[in-house]
Amino acid sequence: MNLGLGNLFWVVLQRDLLVAMRRWSDICNPVIFFVLVVALFPLALNPRAEFLRALAPGVLWIAALLAALLSLNQLFRADIEDGTMEQLLTLPYPLGLVILAKTLAHWLVTGLPVVVVAPLLAITYHLPADAIGILLLSLLIGTPTLSLLGSIGAALTAGLRQSGVLLALMVGPLMLPVLMLGARATDIALSGDDPTGPLYLLGALLALALSLAPPAAAMAIRISAD
Repeated sequence: MNLGLGNLFWVVLQRDLLVAMRRWSDICNPVIFFVLVVALFPLALNPRAEFLRALAPGVLWIAALLAALLSLNQLFRADIEDGTMEQLLTLPYPLGLVILAKTLAHWLVTGLPVVVVAPLLAITYHLPADAIGILLLSLLIGTPTLSLLGSIGAALTAGLRQSGVLLALMVGPLMLPVLMLGARATDIALSGDDPTGPLYLLGALLALALSLAPPAAAMAIRISAD
């Protein structure tokens, strides 16, 4: 079957979304983990509104990063184990485009629910509406970057068993700038200043990850599949 590049992208995206819908635990685990981490912090620390408000940007972004790491381990492994990736490698199309479609599907089922839930949890930290809006925007820009960066580590460790710790050690340092910029943007908005600087930098990181991560992950997948 001869497909155009756009059609191939949508076929892979739809296929991965359908497969993900059949694995409810893979979808729910990162979101439940995110909710639990954010909800438990106020119980273990000072419950005063001023303290929680100052703590909220860091807590929410750390929880989002950890939830992303939790979901990356299975990004490509199932396709390698059932032979799907071998079939994709034989297609006369850029493998990076396939990786991009799979990464987008991964973000839609694991990262987007975190973005949706985050403003509701931010209310429990007494964040004002302006800061919640910036938090939502920073997560909307930053979490796809986390998925793209994580796809490189997931591709490198796809052929290994029990690779969760190794994956976190590999991609964690790459994700730290996203974490710091996202938390900083929300913190600046909380103080009443203009947060466009960190948001622009987050956008630049997303553009850089979109251009570099899929080819790098495709190369890593070829190494893991051999």
